[in-house]
Amino acid sequence: MEPSINRATLVLPAGEWNHERRLGGVTLDFDRRSRRRIALVSDEGMSFLLDLPDARHLRQGDGLVLKEGILEVLAAPESLLQLRCADAHALLRLAWHIGNRHIPAMLEGESILIRADHVLADMARRLGAVVVALEQPFDPEGGAYADVPTGGGHSHGHGHGQHHH
Repeated sequence: MEPSINRATLVLPAGEWNHERRLGGVTLDFDRRSRRRIALVSDEGMSFLLDLPDARHLRQGDGLVLKEGILEVLAAPESLLQLRCADAHALLRLAWHIGNRHIPAMLEGESILIRADHVLADMARRLGAVVVALEQPFDPEGGAYADVPTGGGHSHGHGHGQHHH
């Protein structure tokens, strides 16, 4: 008889599950947190299969339900760029340019965090931003039309006939 495989088929949103049932964590970068089905290993060495009915983006603090308990999703540190501007107008203008390129972005008070990219760093500098490289977990905004896209794909529910990329 084959041993049963630990399966996570349900995700509990961050803040909505009982931490007394926490078995451990699974630390994943942004790309590996956007999945439906993937074999994973927890930070404690437990192998399991993420087996969700639909693809979704896992957020920092979400809980993956296994028979034995819950594994907490942890966002791994990644190479990011922190973009700051002299004033709110300049930051809004920069945010528009980032959004127009469909780049996942994390909003933090008076700055925008994006994944490290020298082309985007140059663009931000040309728009007057101060660009600082850093390492930290990346948990970007989800978007108005769908979950966070995992890359260059477009899943946000509007056409592209009115603007160019």
